[in-house]
Parts: sequence; C-alpha cells; structure tokens
Amino acid sequence: MKLTHRLAILSTLVILTGCQTLDPYTGDSQTSNATKYGIGAAIVCGLIGAGESSKRARNAAAGCGAIGAGVGAYMDNQEKELRDQLVNSGVQVQRDGDNIRLIMPNNITFGTDRYDLRDSFTEVLNSVVLVLNKYPDTTLAIVGHTDSTGAASYNMELSQKRASSVASFLLSRQVEASRISSSGAGESQPIADNQTTQGRALNRRVELGIVPKQVQ
Repeated sequence: MKLTHRLAILSTLVILTGCQTLDPYTGDSQTSNATKYGIGAAIVCGLIGAGESSKRARNAAAGCGAIGAGVGAYMDNQEKELRDQLVNSGVQVQRDGDNIRLIMPNNITFGTDRYDLRDSFTEVLNSVVLVLNKYPDTTLAIVGHTDSTGAASYNMELSQKRASSVASFLLSRQVEASRISSSGAGESQPIADNQTTQGRALNRRVELGIVPKQVQ
C-alpha cells in the first residue's frame, strides 16, 4: 500500500474520531449517529480506494461516504428540521435508529368521527411538507389509529380514511406518490389504556413513519 493511501485512510479515521462530543452530564465521550454509521464504511472504502488509481479511489470514497456517514447525517438533519418546524404544534417527534416517527394526536388532526383535516392541522402538515420535500430519499408510511370505542370494523374504516386524508394532502403538496403508503390499524395498536379518557385520547392518532430509502 502506498504511503499516500495510508495517509488518506489515517486522515479519515482522525476526522471521524474528531466527531465525538462530551456528554455534559457524565463527561463521557459520545459519537454522533452520523459518525457511528459512517466509521465502518469509511474504513472499508478507504481500503478499497487504496487499491485503485487516484481518480478511481476518489470516486470510490465519494460513493462510500454517501452510503456510510451520509445516511446517519441525512436523518439527523431531517430530524432536527422537523423538531424546529413542529415546536408547540402538539406533534411528537421520536427517533429510533434511522427511523423518524411523527405522532399526531386526534385533538389537532380531525373532529370526532370525521376524516376531513382540521384547518389548523393543514398548517401543521404544511410545516412537515417543507421538510419532507427537502429530503426526498425517504419513504413515508402513514397509519391511522383509533381508540376501542365502537365497533372494530367501524374503527378500522375510520382509521384508513384518516390515513388516506393525510396522504392526499401530502400528494397535493408535491410529495412524490412513490414515497407514500397509507393504512389503518383501527384499535389494534393502542399506546395507552383504553379504559381511561386520557388513554383513549392518546390512542386516537395518526402516525407518520419516515425511513431512508433502501440503497440499490
């Protein structure tokens, strides 16, 4: 392996190590999601590039960066922008690995037994769309949920119609149809106790799952 190739790999590792931060509470060193997802790809791609001509090595490194650190950073940035846009909106933003989950409660989405969007909710969705259209390399799964009041068949149909209403709105704002799926879960996936008023209110919701597209 040539010296220049060794130096390139070493520099990559030094840069990635520099992406660590200190936890303000424990003082322990932490690595960002983008860095954790990128270290392995950077090492592998550096080794691949070391066996190539300089031009081909640069191309290999660029492609590997998108596969590795790019995915984590892409989702990190998208999450931050969603949180900024949705402050005080009533929408919860949750993160699990590379998945982002928006939980939109019924009190801001739809009226009782209705599936047409509240005017105030369209404003919230407009804020979501601003971010979604900046990050087209994600797919969007919209799922409607209800509480257990009433017949299960009715709840399933209502949840499907509510998910479809959100999907239609996103389509009307130029979010690509190929990115969107919608479905209803009815009362089958509660997140709280349906025996209490507060629990039922939490279960009446629409969720939007945002995940990176599969690398081909």
